[in-house]
Amino acid sequence: MRPDAIKDAPPQIILFDLGRVIVDWEPDRLYANLIPDAAERDYFLNNICTLDWHKNHDRGVPFAQNAAPLIKKFPKYEALIKAWHEAWRDMFDGYIRGMDVLLDRLRAKNIPLYALTNLPSWAWPLLQADYTRLAHFKDVIVSGDEKCIKPDPEIYQITLSRMGHPDPSSVLFIDDTRANITAAKALGFCGHHFKSADMLETELIARKIL
Repeated sequence: MRPDAIKDAPPQIILFDLGRVIVDWEPDRLYANLIPDAAERDYFLNNICTLDWHKNHDRGVPFAQNAAPLIKKFPKYEALIKAWHEAWRDMFDGYIRGMDVLLDRLRAKNIPLYALTNLPSWAWPLLQADYTRLAHFKDVIVSGDEKCIKPDPEIYQITLSRMGHPDPSSVLFIDDTRANITAAKALGFCGHHFKSADMLETELIARKIL
């Protein structure tokens, strides 16, 4: 860890991303069951239901509206396109290893926990129902509700407002996408590029949070 990465005063608030940080989300997990042939599955996920296409859901575009052009262009894949919404839960496989325990430890220390997630509005209630530890968060900023996604600076300003306008330097933002961390740091947040619970624990100890 770089010597300048740790502030003398530990952050007072922790802001988490959700997918691939707290919960294990992989679209391939669903489609491995629906499209057994690996080459066809790769084609589907890289050319039809792509992550760039999915970002429209994160921006608040309704699924039916976003899916309609794909279904028109790729009619034989209609059922598979609709499965993105209908079988959404099958993309998940529990908490990222170690993150459930780490969340419990942070909650026990009464550290204010928040989340900022690129997520469709319709998906948030499903996550709340399936992952009870998400109730540890004082608030969750969902991009689909805000019609704005990371790394747009606007969503970080919305987040600061929802947290009560703290000094950004008092917030440690944890995300698996480097561009999102870079955008947050440009606004004064502390940042941790998430790769594993063990590496995050090491940083939290170094920052005197744990």
